[in-house]
Amino acid sequence: MIEKLYLEDLCKGDHWVSPSQTITREHVIRFAELTGDHDPLHVDEEFASKSAFRQPIAHGLLGLSIMAGLSSKHPMVHTIAFTELDDWQFKHPIFFGDTVHVETEIVAIQPYGRRAGKVTWFRQLVNQSGQVVQQGSLDTIVAARQPRKSKRTDRTTTKIQESV
Repeated sequence: MIEKLYLEDLCKGDHWVSPSQTITREHVIRFAELTGDHDPLHVDEEFASKSAFRQPIAHGLLGLSIMAGLSSKHPMVHTIAFTELDDWQFKHPIFFGDTVHVETEIVAIQPYGRRAGKVTWFRQLVNQSGQVVQQGSLDTIVAARQPRKSKRTDRTTTKIQESV
């Protein structure tokens, strides 16, 4: 079993590469059924053959979803919440049969309350040819193993010391 990482285990510049997954026609059809997005560019081979791509392509949001799934265990962290997706770019189409993986790097870590931190990740979805098909940054809130000490002065202790 893979042990989940806490905020204290993470450092700016840490880098991971996920396992790969091959995108199939079945994935695209199932995604279309799930979302209701039956755009013929994705599901109609005859229509797609007349497009600029000359073949069907996967939904962009399917690629984003695959990225989320592949990166959920590489690294596996104690994530409290996914809070922001920033500047996500759909750079190239994903075709049926493409095999993709995710490359992840931590670009920033900031305190977030006493029991967590905000981690900014830069992720790239890369195909079998090494071509980046999607990329962008996202923020998550990650649990800390130990709460940070409060910077506030304990007023009760201060008053007791002043009266002595």
